[in-house]
Amino acid sequence: MRRSPSLDFLFPGKVAVGMIVGSVLLLCPVVTIAQALRFQPQGASAAGQGNAFAAQADNASAIHYNPAGLTQVRDLQAVFGIALLGGSIKTTSATGLDTRGDYGGSVSFPPPGHTYLSANLGALGMPRLSDVTIGLGLVTSFGLRTRYPIDGPFNTAVTSAELPLIHIKPTIAYQVSKDFSVAVGADIYTFAGFLGEGHVEQKQISAGGFGISPGSSIELNGTGTGAGVTVGLLYTPVRNETDKPIVSVGLVYRSQVVLPLNGSFLVNGAKVADAATDLVLPQRFIGAVAVWPVRTSEREWKVELDVEYVGWSSNRNLDVRLSNGAAIPQPQQWKNVPVIAIGTEHKWMNPRWLSHWEVAARSGYTYTGDPVPDQTFNPGIISLPAHTLSLGVGFLCKGAGRFLGVIPCSGESALWPKGIGIDLAYQEWFYESRTIVGNQNPTVDGTYHAFVHLGAFSFRYLF
Repeated sequence: MRRSPSLDFLFPGKVAVGMIVGSVLLLCPVVTIAQALRFQPQGASAAGQGNAFAAQADNASAIHYNPAGLTQVRDLQAVFGIALLGGSIKTTSATGLDTRGDYGGSVSFPPPGHTYLSANLGALGMPRLSDVTIGLGLVTSFGLRTRYPIDGPFNTAVTSAELPLIHIKPTIAYQVSKDFSVAVGADIYTFAGFLGEGHVEQKQISAGGFGISPGSSIELNGTGTGAGVTVGLLYTPVRNETDKPIVSVGLVYRSQVVLPLNGSFLVNGAKVADAATDLVLPQRFIGAVAVWPVRTSEREWKVELDVEYVGWSSNRNLDVRLSNGAAIPQPQQWKNVPVIAIGTEHKWMNPRWLSHWEVAARSGYTYTGDPVPDQTFNPGIISLPAHTLSLGVGFLCKGAGRFLGVIPCSGESALWPKGIGIDLAYQEWFYESRTIVGNQNPTVDGTYHAFVHLGAFSFRYLF
């Protein structure tokens, strides 16, 4: 890599080299922020069930949860939604000082969103391809914003961090037989200016040294694009007399993705160096089983278990490439963790008390493991074991029904939907307290408590 002229001007000779080497210790937390936090709720229907949806996967959000489920969406469907998230992080440092952080305000902004579009090719006028369904998803599956007081006890580690990473998911699904479907999709991760500043960013305060005055504002940022692949399978060994699934099994594999990041190192707003690294997003395996103890023309009751393996051990070392040509290895020593989700849905089909509607009540629980050891823990993420409780409801209006009592739910025009639905979900994330000892930045040592409350909604349109 070429030497930065602006760096030579500000920090000549050996001081410049020392400055760059010292800045590596500051760069590593930026990558760690992106690595540790996955944002799992990517649709209100699934979120209301604790994200246990990979074996059900019967609406367009299957693009994210199990793309093989798209073959169950026989026509055209669109799902749009956002999640409103708030909460706090409380820390008691090793010296007894208390501080509190949040997620960019009382409600995180911009809010994480999800958009899915799916179309069966038979419904598009290609009857010979009626076993094929295509889809496109746009979600925010990694990263959130965090911030702390600039005079906090660990301000030399982080005062704010942000990862506005977007995830684009083109998908194709094929129904091999009545009971077996397969799908493949691309996973494209990149940044966009309509989310925050369009780059990963961390800010902190200088502790002094390496030519930087104590109290100076330090910022590291970067952008990049990476791609991987998702493969999904859906098998339905048991059906009822009306051919609806009674038992479904879902399997999903998501490949590891290497996302090159190139950005800047700034001091008091002035660029002093270029920096680059590779952000590694983990491979993941999901196995899921859904059972419908009741599935009649009047009622449906589903119970599902999803078990996910997240391969964070691929984040063993982070090599940081510097604008002076040096490369410095940074051990991370992360570990693989499980994510276990249990969810249920009870659905009333065209009830007498709300004709032309389907009404669903949902609940679920999710356990998420913690991959980050004490040595590399960074307060810019919530790297704590988490327990999530979920509740949700869904309303789908068809036929002669009217959405909100005014809008016809079905029309004769091809441009008017055959059904309109809304799904609502609420989650509380309860994090186990964690005491950090022996961190590479001693100011980070202390006890951490956190909680998150989240409300999500999705609109569904059936064409």
